[in-house]
Amino acid sequence: MSNPVYLALDLPQLDAARDLAMKVRAHVGGLKLGLEFFCAHGHHGVLDIAHAAKLPIFLDLKLHDIPNTVASAMQAINTLEPAIVTVHASGGRAMMEDAKAAAGENTRVVAVTMLTSLDERDLARTGIEGSPHDHVLRLADLAHDAGLDGIVCSGQEVGAVHKQWKDGFFVVPGLRPAGAAAGDQKRTVTPRSARDDGASVLVIGRPISRAEDPLAAARAIEATL
Repeated sequence: MSNPVYLALDLPQLDAARDLAMKVRAHVGGLKLGLEFFCAHGHHGVLDIAHAAKLPIFLDLKLHDIPNTVASAMQAINTLEPAIVTVHASGGRAMMEDAKAAAGENTRVVAVTMLTSLDERDLARTGIEGSPHDHVLRLADLAHDAGLDGIVCSGQEVGAVHKQWKDGFFVVPGLRPAGAAAGDQKRTVTPRSARDDGASVLVIGRPISRAEDPLAAARAIEATL
């Protein structure tokens, strides 16, 4: 992938999302559309952005339900031909297997391991003992065994996962350029560091979308890679 940056278009207004995508499209490799966008605009919105920007679409829906429901949901979005779709690894092996089986031929299915807004204290509060590092590696093994294409993890774990899953496809969100505010992210690294450690896709949102000059911000990040 020549440019691994996927811009997170987490905007509720379709026109604003389309305008931002068109403004920076030459300096990103794809677009990530998440729950906020999908709930507001559905299939129509995804097709609108895809046709306008002519970039690969990452549908970050984090599907998590019983296997049959997730498989049906995957089939329902196949007409959108997304490049990447997320499910939650904590949904279990059967759910992930069914999600992959139901996905389109050209869609990578990746499992979310641990949100970058969580840390070890948050894990403990949900009854999961141990470090984020160990938790991510366990779920990465489960996703691999389920036949998924890869996982979503923070830049702090991607190097270790890459060592044990050499041909995996790794999506890293929660990235912040040097000196940028972390916001609600707790486990951040720079885009360059994540790429060096084996990230396949770098998901970047607010450092571009909320920059005073989004085009300049996208160019600056691209230049570091």
